Amino acid sequence: MKRIFFIAALAVAALAATAQPKVYFTREITPESLVRVYEALGVEAQGRVCVKISTGEGGNTHYLKPTLIRNLVDKVSGTIVECCTAYGGTRQDPKKHWETIHDHGFDSLFAVDLMDERDEIRIPVCDRKHIKYDIVGAHLANYDFMVNLAHFKGHAMGGYGGVLKNASIGVASTAGKAYIHTAGKATQDWFKQIAPQDDFIESMAAAAQAVHEYMGGRVVYINVMNNLSVDCDCDGTPERPEMKDVGVCASLDPVAVDQACLDMVFSHKATAGDDNKPLIERINRQHGTYMTEYAERLGLGSRTYTLVNLDK
Repeated sequence: MKRIFFIAALAVAALAATAQPKVYFTREITPESLVRVYEALGVEAQGRVCVKISTGEGGNTHYLKPTLIRNLVDKVSGTIVECCTAYGGTRQDPKKHWETIHDHGFDSLFAVDLMDERDEIRIPVCDRKHIKYDIVGAHLANYDFMVNLAHFKGHAMGGYGGVLKNASIGVASTAGKAYIHTAGKATQDWFKQIAPQDDFIESMAAAAQAVHEYMGGRVVYINVMNNLSVDCDCDGTPERPEMKDVGVCASLDPVAVDQACLDMVFSHKATAGDDNKPLIERINRQHGTYMTEYAERLGLGSRTYTLVNLDK
């Protein structure tokens, strides 16, 4: 009898291991819809919760607005977390970064933590092909659970930005960002030692996996597909979006949710005033789709998923 139960348990485990991850989707982009996709995941954020977003470069207006994310942040009793950049501008220096955070209205609604303001830590990576560790803001150690809340859009160097980039470049300190950009060769002056594109993308995937593992998998992943510019929120003067807003995707699987968003962009039927071609060209130019391919190869998630439409 025990043998029968043991075999049955193995069968259930095998089925669970091969089951496609679910990606929940709604076309509605509102404070209420962000809470709805989070609740659909069926996982409760517990303990000290951080909400990783991009607070947006000074001059940028495409970042996720505090009023849009407020209900979700309040729902999880979260602290907004960010790290400084590695390219100058209004967020590399902590003083300027705090000014930008204030100008964009985040500190008036939420507790905000600049995780690398005073120190950084090295966390282990599973894939040491390029980077031997991930250098992140030291305050990451203060949190038990992460809501990875990303603005899905284009990116000048990565092709696109979603939850994988938000976990890798986004959680990395200034030195950590340089380390990823150079595929493990430098922690400063990264623009003088830019890595081959695929090496950079592989390093981002490795860093995203490092953060996921460091959090013990206690992460939920949400992509908001609005203001779909070819440029990132890190650009102070981004190109205007030529593709209309799509909706919100959420999953426990970071690869699946980024892949779902990529699939929506590539399968979109362009019409007058709603053109996906510029974003596709940006993604392809930087071999952006390789991000989910390599992350899947690392075992971080699956590019095959089940899309659950919450609007039906």
